[in-house]
Amino acid sequence: MAELEKIASFTVNHLVLLPGIYVSRKDKVGAETITTFDLRMTAPNKEPVMNTAEIHTIEHLGATFLRNKEGVKDKTIYF
Repeated sequence: MAELEKIASFTVNHLVLLPGIYVSRKDKVGAETITTFDLRMTAPNKEPVMNTAEIHTIEHLGATFLRNKEGVKDKTIYF
């Protein structure tokens, strides 16, 4: 059996990755580049943890903003 290709995001040491916004990957589709972001809100295994309701609110705020912002809304595939 051939060796499987390592997925780049699986090689990240999440124990040392600080909260922030990171580019997870970039994929070319025709002439366009689709960028996938990793949103890191908290450090793993550290208190306080983020509740589901809090992150769900951030998800809705981000989606509403990106899907309504001129110059961005037509290029946002998913949030």
